Amino acid sequence: MLIKIHPENPGSRQIKTVVECLYDGGIIIYPTDTVYGLGCDIYKSKAVEKIAFIKGIKKEKANFSFICHDLSQLSDYTKPISNEIYKLMKTNLPGPFTFILNANNRVPKLFQSKKKSVGIRIPDNNIVSEIVKELGNPIMSTSIHDEDEIIEYTTDPELIHEKYKNIVDIVIDGGYGDNEASTIVDCTKDEIMILREGKGIL
Repeated sequence: MLIKIHPENPGSRQIKTVVECLYDGGIIIYPTDTVYGLGCDIYKSKAVEKIAFIKGIKKEKANFSFICHDLSQLSDYTKPISNEIYKLMKTNLPGPFTFILNANNRVPKLFQSKKKSVGIRIPDNNIVSEIVKELGNPIMSTSIHDEDEIIEYTTDPELIHEKYKNIVDIVIDGGYGDNEASTIVDCTKDEIMILREGKGIL
């Protein structure tokens, strides 16, 4: 199903349709402030496993991120962070960053790997922000890659729908996406490190 949602003023009816799909263990493709993402409710284990299968990776080794509504959800899934890291995140979020933080025991077992860390995203995108807010907990996020050797990410939601319509439950058309992924910042050690240069600039 392809659902058009206004990027500036997402309609509550469409948001509810998407959230009901997530509650039922559905998989969605949605816009962010970077590339389009593939995701599900973090507590729906079968959906998480299906996404790992779609991506062709073992779920234990997958680097899936959590999309949160705001920083208040951090303490639910991460160990306490320093004032320095909190300020860094507060300054740059919502925005095109993935912050890798030390995970706590409340992260669903499915995501608990030997790394014991979790990627946190708070995109500057009204659609996904409203979805997570309505759902009440984060959704899992992973980027949609394109097989094209030149274009790494597909930006046209109609082309994404054409490719994934028989694989996922809902593709959200929130306008053209970006073709540059988020900047990944590792905050799990004493020194903050940029693991991937992306759209976000610290």
